[in-house]
Amino acid sequence: MKKLFTAGLASALCLGTFALPAQDANEAVKKQMEQMQENFNRALKEQREYFEKVIGAQSNKIDALTRQVEGTQQKQAEAAAKEKLKAEIESALAAQPKPAAPAVEVKQPWSPAQAIPLVKAGSAYMNISFDALMAAGSSTAGDPAAQLQLGDHDPLRRGFSLRNAEIALDGAVDPYFKGFANIVLKLDKNNDTAIELEETYLQSTSLPGGLQLKAGQFFAAFGRQNPQHPHQWAFVDAPIILTRAFGPDGLRNVGAQLSWLTPLPFYTEAFLGVFNGEGGTAHSFRNAGEPDAAGTLRYAGRATLGQHLSSGADLLFAPRIASSFDLSDTQTLLAGVSAAFGPNDTGANSRTEIYGADLFWKWKPTTAHAGFPFVSWQTEFLYRRFGAGADATAVPVLPAENITDWGFYSQLAWGFTERWVAGLRGEFVSGNNATFDRMDVFRGDRTRVSPALTFFPSEFSKVRLQYNYDHGQNFGDDHSVWLQLEFMLGAHGAHKY
Repeated sequence: MKKLFTAGLASALCLGTFALPAQDANEAVKKQMEQMQENFNRALKEQREYFEKVIGAQSNKIDALTRQVEGTQQKQAEAAAKEKLKAEIESALAAQPKPAAPAVEVKQPWSPAQAIPLVKAGSAYMNISFDALMAAGSSTAGDPAAQLQLGDHDPLRRGFSLRNAEIALDGAVDPYFKGFANIVLKLDKNNDTAIELEETYLQSTSLPGGLQLKAGQFFAAFGRQNPQHPHQWAFVDAPIILTRAFGPDGLRNVGAQLSWLTPLPFYTEAFLGVFNGEGGTAHSFRNAGEPDAAGTLRYAGRATLGQHLSSGADLLFAPRIASSFDLSDTQTLLAGVSAAFGPNDTGANSRTEIYGADLFWKWKPTTAHAGFPFVSWQTEFLYRRFGAGADATAVPVLPAENITDWGFYSQLAWGFTERWVAGLRGEFVSGNNATFDRMDVFRGDRTRVSPALTFFPSEFSKVRLQYNYDHGQNFGDDHSVWLQLEFMLGAHGAHKY
């Protein structure tokens, strides 16, 4: 740019020198000066534009670099702020109690250990399982069911018996109730199938204060074995005192039960069951009995009245209280007392009272594997007072009298190695000499001793061998041997300890 300015100035001077006329020197000089000024201005303008262009380009570069630096600084500031916020959040979370990890459902193929889900909608579900008990054996008694085996699920004849095949349904109804049903099929001596709705009830799950309500048809909470299903029994047959007090089917009926788990430092639960108290499953209460030769329904020799409920006093009441104590790290003791009160059907004002006491003790070492080894002892004592009404139509005439019975059983189980259990049960029952029929199968003194050996191939099957020595005041001595086989499909709901 400097060379361009110098060349322009020299050109202007040369032209001015050769073109200058003598006669008008002043005018020529003036024009030359104007031309020189114009050339200078043009050169200055070009130089200014050049510098502006160069400076502008540099300025743009500086602005771009400035923006880049500012952007980097802003990003660094934002990153620092984020790191600070993250640290503050982590510090606050660390100071809070950690919530429990949510349960993760692991879906696995179905196996026999699982109940079969039939219906599932939201929190409701229903499971089904099936359990069958059959027995084979023999006895010195030609008809074991006549006097020896008086329970409805006991082996009833020589050869093969199938007296309990049960379908169990259980599940959650909603967040407030659970439901259970137990349908039993059994074969009689003629191989005809009988079916009974053994239990079906609704049970609350969310009452406050340790309360629980149960309603429907179910076994009364009386003692240890009465509420148990046959597959829970430690022996093939039911104890004699239970069949005498409660009949072949046990004490179960339609009604309701309220239980209260007390806030004591050890387990203590109180029960009060209220039932209709009628029919064969309320054997000692409003039970119509069996027909005689003339077709008249009789119980304890008396013609029954077929009474109906007329007030709350006609109901059957069954209270119970039970407590459990840990004697040591390896021993547990459970004790309970029970009762049942209600009218019977032999007189307008006739009533029955049954009282019971039970103990259950179990030892299991801390090194036990799969529940073995263990030793358990269970015993129950029952007393029954049956207020029988007078019956002038009976032959002979029967007076009003109190028929009393008492008895006990005591059983020991030793799980000596995994899957093997040896057991021994002893029983005795007695009662006063009733006027109506001293040869009745539910009268007279009886003694029974039963050793047993049980093998569990798995938790879904068992094989049990049992010998019974029976001595009865009315029939003498008898010997029986029974082999019991059980198999289960699905899984029953948890049973009480």
